[in-house]
Amino acid sequence: MKKENQPFEIRPADRLAGVSEYYFSRKLKEVAQMNAQGMDVISLGIGSPDMPPSGETIETLCKAAHDPNGHGYMPYVGIPELRRAFADWYKRWYEVTLDPQTEIQPLIGSKEGILHVTLAFVNPGDRVLVPNPGYPTYTSLSKLLGAEVVNYNLKEENGWMPDFDELEAMDLDRVRLMWTNYPNMPTGANATPQLYERLVDFARRKGIVIVNDNPYSFILNDHPLSILQVPGAKDCCIEFNSMSKSHNMPGWRVAMLASNARFVSWVLKVKSNIDSGMFRALQLAAATALSADEDWYAGNNRNYRNRRRLAGEIMRALDCTYDESQVGMFLWGKIPDAYKDVEELTERVLHEARVFLTPGFIFGTNGARYIRISLCCKDDKLEEALRRIRSLMPH
Repeated sequence: MKKENQPFEIRPADRLAGVSEYYFSRKLKEVAQMNAQGMDVISLGIGSPDMPPSGETIETLCKAAHDPNGHGYMPYVGIPELRRAFADWYKRWYEVTLDPQTEIQPLIGSKEGILHVTLAFVNPGDRVLVPNPGYPTYTSLSKLLGAEVVNYNLKEENGWMPDFDELEAMDLDRVRLMWTNYPNMPTGANATPQLYERLVDFARRKGIVIVNDNPYSFILNDHPLSILQVPGAKDCCIEFNSMSKSHNMPGWRVAMLASNARFVSWVLKVKSNIDSGMFRALQLAAATALSADEDWYAGNNRNYRNRRRLAGEIMRALDCTYDESQVGMFLWGKIPDAYKDVEELTERVLHEARVFLTPGFIFGTNGARYIRISLCCKDDKLEEALRRIRSLMPH
């Protein structure tokens, strides 16, 4: 008997309807295609450090990788050497005491942590406070997991800080988590002890867990801060930190979270059912990186400081305005009123000057008239980008 091919349709899960492909995943395909056509696009978009970690870090990785007994599965909680290194790092730089056995959880990058924390604390239908503008993954992962995203405003007139009067007036029923990110991405606004104190007070009074994402505190920032410095913060806060930005290790995928032992145990319950421990040699190398002295961070920042100067020149060539007090590895600027929207500027710069800038709308509606320039680009490329943009713009 001849079989007939019956037409059928396979549909994705309903949860995909609420999210789209990550902007950079989509846009960098376009940039790659332009480069394949010989256009030599300079990307000032994504924040992927282009400098290597310390030489000692790489040497530790290579040496440990030769250990024939170091290639098996590793503990979900991370090896003791890495947990101790994170605890020592927090004590040295933030003056925060953490129990390496129970209050630290290594992560395969902070993105993984966003997933695990949301699964551990948020039921489908619960609500999550997300900054606008803010890191898009806070929104997309919350939606994928069935949470309702409630945006809170960050605005230039408030120094990109939460408006606590607005927060107090909001309906906070079923809100389980509040995502914060200081030094802020994309705006470069720096935290203050007073901000962290207000956030901890707000969390305690409202029964909300603050999750502070803190990967930028060592980039062009003289005074790294942690929300866990506030007395009692561990009771109601979780903090992420990452090796990606602070130690030039984005592809290594090493991060951590710190909180009280009970919260950490809940996250571990999720994590241990989703992934596995990191390669032992990688963890030992990360522990070495965390022992870097002040000179290493200072040398890293010398590179970023000159790049920041060039990024400022690019902003001025585009007639964009920006706050000089920004920290972190990006520069955030407001576009001139002459443009009807930010893509009118960024698309022109991409296709006529062959320079890719990030439009601020991808971070939320409050970023709709801003651009972001990444400092993760060699000086000569930044100088060439500046030359191209100056040639394009009428002055």
